Amino acid sequence: MIEELFSLRGKVALVTGAAYGIGFAIAEALAGAGAKIVFNCLKKEHLETALGEYRKRGIEARGFLCDVTSEGSVADMVSSVCAEFGGIDILVNNAGIIKRIPMLEMTGQQFREVVDVDLVAPFIVSKAVLPSMIERGGGKIINICSMMSELGRETVSAYASAKGGLKMLTRNIASEYGKYNIQCNGIGPGYIATPQTAPLRERQADGSRHPFDSFILSKTPAERWGTPEDLMGAAIFLASKASDFVNGHILYVDGGILAYIGRQPT
Repeated sequence: MIEELFSLRGKVALVTGAAYGIGFAIAEALAGAGAKIVFNCLKKEHLETALGEYRKRGIEARGFLCDVTSEGSVADMVSSVCAEFGGIDILVNNAGIIKRIPMLEMTGQQFREVVDVDLVAPFIVSKAVLPSMIERGGGKIINICSMMSELGRETVSAYASAKGGLKMLTRNIASEYGKYNIQCNGIGPGYIATPQTAPLRERQADGSRHPFDSFILSKTPAERWGTPEDLMGAAIFLASKASDFVNGHILYVDGGILAYIGRQPT
């Protein structure tokens, strides 16, 4: 049955940083396909708010306070999840940060902070989860990459470096652990309409579009921003049996922006 290819019934999914935004939407999608959801937060108030939002959607989610850049904290969380649920079948490395600072103004510490969350943390969490997947006879790791895994832009040297590295970590995990029936792939979101990007989409005082909003629309064949919901199908595909022979691939969900040179100026 085709439905069985995409079913996640009985699977346990750990989605890092899934208190809101893209992570929350992906967790909601996986839950809709039948998975049990586990997620982490750094702050108790965010954790409690997220648990309330999951309950409103009819999703039973288990939340942990965990710093994904800390090997000890991650080990404790993964150990607790395995003890409570028997193991982890799906890992989505979603937690991430960005600092938009020109390179000459960015300190080494600021650069390291971005790389620690966006690249080192996926390594730490994947390393902690892989033994459970090997023991269970397989698993799925989905790394949330970015168009900055392929492109550069001003002010995002640390973010682009980390996301480019995450693309290669994805391929390396696929290469090293494919023999255990573990598939590691990435999702590369385009520009997504979230509360964080809302100021870039606000109308100006004269009613015109924000310059960055106009720029994104001119570069995207779909002529719109993406939504967190646009990522749901890709997440279910990469988490399910439907992708059992897909490994080391980055699926860009970007409305075609990476394929398009952009509109000719008029």
